[in-house]
Amino acid sequence: MKIKVKPMYGNSNRSVPNQYQIITPKGIYFQSYNSIIAYKPYYGKTELDEYYWDYSRTTGKYRNMFLNEYIDETREKIKSGKYKLTNLN
Repeated sequence: MKIKVKPMYGNSNRSVPNQYQIITPKGIYFQSYNSIIAYKPYYGKTELDEYYWDYSRTTGKYRNMFLNEYIDETREKIKSGKYKLTNLN
């Protein structure tokens, strides 16, 4: 199976520069600029990069879109252990 890279799209349905989804046989990554921010495996726990997951406002905007939630929900899932903070870079 191939790895595919797809751009993220903004509210105007245009591709956004420097924001990507990387689709692999085992799951989907979200990359902002040169950093992996999040990884959603098809089976298992979602992982967020311990340093970059909340790096900037722009990263946060597209991370929220990728995870389909707001930051308060993300923080709660980290706190509860549903999401794992790890080094993805």
